[in-house]
Amino acid sequence: MMRDAPILTAQPFTTLPDALRHTGEPSPWAKMTRPGQAMHSFLEGAFFDDERMLWLSDVPYGRVFRVSPEGEWTVAHQIDGEPHSMRIAPDRRRIAVDYRHGLIELDGHDGFRVLSTGLDGQPFLGLSDMCYGPDGTLWFTDSGRTSFSDPTGRVYCLTPAGDLRLLLECVPYSNGICTSPDGAWVYVAATRANQVWRFSSRLPETGQPMVGTFLQLSGGLGPDGLATNSKGWLAVAQAQAGRAYVFDALGDAIAEVRLPQGLWTTSVTFHPDDDHLLYITDAQHGGVFTCALPD
Repeated sequence: MMRDAPILTAQPFTTLPDALRHTGEPSPWAKMTRPGQAMHSFLEGAFFDDERMLWLSDVPYGRVFRVSPEGEWTVAHQIDGEPHSMRIAPDRRRIAVDYRHGLIELDGHDGFRVLSTGLDGQPFLGLSDMCYGPDGTLWFTDSGRTSFSDPTGRVYCLTPAGDLRLLLECVPYSNGICTSPDGAWVYVAATRANQVWRFSSRLPETGQPMVGTFLQLSGGLGPDGLATNSKGWLAVAQAQAGRAYVFDALGDAIAEVRLPQGLWTTSVTFHPDDDHLLYITDAQHGGVFTCALPD
């Protein structure tokens, strides 16, 4: 599938400083996902804000980092939780999907308030990733521990009016999520199927949207974080493969980007000032890499 695309090597940008690496007892989340292993951090959810600061979530230890263009790290938030991803909402609130608490708003350095734990009688399984569409709709995934043996991962949307709607509940680990730049399409990483799914953001009045496979991948664990740029290119972090893929809006391969170190590729994001500059996060070593993509 990727044989006609160039294979590129990413370059190191920055690494989690030693002073910020957890050295104590692994958290319950760390023990659940990596039994018997020490875990200094697990970085997810990369995105840039309007000031060109890079944000990263550290799931097992409840931290959200802000990284300057020079690669300097700051702990912006530290909570008693498991934030998988955070975004700055259109109204400037800092909203996060937290595996333990649900949909939350971060308040100050160490505070948060729970916005939703799910629908009545249907609590979240364990939220995974999120994105805002151009119209302010929040799209997010609820993976829990789903897989092919329990293909019940969910996808939700929260409208600007505050209406929460369950869209899908059939995904083998619903993970990364993003929209096309015009907001017409929603992409979802079905990690355990090694696929990226796609459906229209123009939802039916009731019931589930029609959804199809946009990409069939192979190797590693499967796709994790997703991101698009203004050209409509889709970047895919291929978990446990040490690489990311980039496709155009038709699904044709543009590039395969390999990391010089680390296999736990978790998230990708394009620099807001350069559609050809891709940032890739590796959770194994706590590193962020960059790659200049071809035209």
